[in-house]
Amino acid sequence: MTDIYTKLETIFQEKFSAKPERRFFSPGRINLIGEHTDYNGGHVFPAAITLGTYGVASKRQDQTVRLYSGNFEEQGVVSFDLDKIQKSPNNSWDNYVKGMILALEKEGFHIPNGFDLAIEGNLPNSSGLSSSASLELLIGVVLEDLFDLKTTRLQLVQAGQRAENDFIGVNSGIMDQFAIGFGKKDQAIFLDTNTLDYELVPAKFGDNVILIMNTNKQRKLADSKYNERRQQCEEALKRLQSKLDIKSLGELSISEFDKNTDLIADGTLIKRARHAVYENQRTLLAKDALTNGDLKQFGQLMNRSHKSLKDDYAVTGDELDTLAETAQQQEGVLGARMIGAGFGGCAIALVDKDKVDQVKQVVGDRYFKKFGYRAGFYVAKIGDGSKAVD
Repeated sequence: MTDIYTKLETIFQEKFSAKPERRFFSPGRINLIGEHTDYNGGHVFPAAITLGTYGVASKRQDQTVRLYSGNFEEQGVVSFDLDKIQKSPNNSWDNYVKGMILALEKEGFHIPNGFDLAIEGNLPNSSGLSSSASLELLIGVVLEDLFDLKTTRLQLVQAGQRAENDFIGVNSGIMDQFAIGFGKKDQAIFLDTNTLDYELVPAKFGDNVILIMNTNKQRKLADSKYNERRQQCEEALKRLQSKLDIKSLGELSISEFDKNTDLIADGTLIKRARHAVYENQRTLLAKDALTNGDLKQFGQLMNRSHKSLKDDYAVTGDELDTLAETAQQQEGVLGARMIGAGFGGCAIALVDKDKVDQVKQVVGDRYFKKFGYRAGFYVAKIGDGSKAVD
C-alpha cells in the first residue's frame, strides 16, 4: 500500500507542482448474496474488500478543481470550476467527482475552495466490484477531510447514491455505497435496504476463501439493462399494489408472492419480481447459515441465487454462467454465483483454500477454450470502509 501512495505522491508533484497534504483509500465491494434486491426493498449481504481506489489530495485557495487518474492517463489533468459544474460527455470519470460535490452541496454542506486530487485504483473497471461507488466514497472522504465537513457516514453514503442516480444516470440502490462506506475488516454487512438497519456479521469461512472470478468482459452499467430491470420490478410492484398493502417487493414472503402472481399477469414481470422476492428470502437464510457456521447451506444458497439471476432475472450471460457453473462442479467449491449488475463483471465462489489453484486452473482453462481470452482470479480479503489514511 505504501508503494502506491509513493507513486501517487510523485505523480501529484509532477502534475500539480506541489506535495499532497493527505492520503485516502476507498474499497471496492463484493456481495455474498442478495443481488438486485437493494432497489426492491430487500436485504443484501455485502462486504468491503482490500482492493480499491487510492488518492492523495490538497485543498486550493481558488475555485478550481484539478484531477488526475492513473487509470485514465490518456485524459491527462482534468479541471473545472466549482461555480461552473457541468456534466462531461462520454461518461468521463470526473463526473463522479462533480456528482458528489453537487450531492453534498444539495444537503447544505459548503465546499469553499477547489482542490487537487490524484487517484489510482486496482479494481478492474466494469468488473462488478463497484469501482464507481468506490470513487464516489473516496471523493466523499476527501471533501469531508479537506474541508472539515461535519457529515455523518450515512450522509456520505446517501450522497454517493444520489450522485449515481441523479448525475451519472444509473438508477442503482444504496448497497454499493453503504458497503463501501460502512465496511469493517473481516465483517460482512447484513443490511435491510428498506430501513437501513444493519448488522455486522463475522465473515468466518473456516477453511474456505472467497475467490473472485472476473470475466474480463467490459460492460457499462449505465448502458446495460439495469434500469430496465428496475422498471420491470416497479411495474410488477404497482400491479401487486392493486390489492396488496405493500411498499416494496422485499415485504413479501414466498407464499404471499406465489398466491398473488395473477395480479401481475405478465410472464416476464412475474419472473423479475419472483427473483426479487425469492432472493430476499435466500439472503435471510444465508445470514443465519453464516452465523451458525453452516457453510454447506450457505454455498447451496449461492448456487440457487445464480440460477435465479440466470433464469428469472436474465442478467448473467454466457461468460458469467461459464465461470459460476464450472466452479460449482469442482471439488472443494461449496457455491458460486455472479455478483453485481451482471452482463459481464465478476462471479464469486466459496472455495476450500487448498483447492483454489486447482479450481482456478480448471475454470480458467474452460473459460479460455470457450471465449478465447482469459478470466482473472483473485482471493478477496475483507477490509475497512473509505477513510483518510495517516
